[in-house]
Amino acid sequence: MARIGLVAHDDKKDELVAWALANRDRLSRHELWATGTTGGRVADGARLALTRLKSGPLGGDAQLGAMIAEGRLDALVFFVDPLTAQPHDVDIKALTRLATLYDTLFAVNRATADAVLAAL
Repeated sequence: MARIGLVAHDDKKDELVAWALANRDRLSRHELWATGTTGGRVADGARLALTRLKSGPLGGDAQLGAMIAEGRLDALVFFVDPLTAQPHDVDIKALTRLATLYDTLFAVNRATADAVLAAL
């Protein structure tokens, strides 16, 4: 059982929910963590049990980053919207830096999320 973090920018939340629903059976075998708003959407839309952290702008990104730094997260699925400026961009960069630094399986879109899930 892997520990997987889930997060998505606002314009990518529907896409993450659709991906989670399509992969519900496989995801249900893992321990899932998500930022607040994304977690609520995934829990409702894909009917998956998960632990909700704070909303991204309120520290959820930092909580996921801390989990990575502490070795408590095996993979991160973060559906990124590259076309929209994010008000908490510094937090997002910190999370992606930690995922890279700690060599965490890291997906930024549906194609890489499929590859990460297949690797687990």
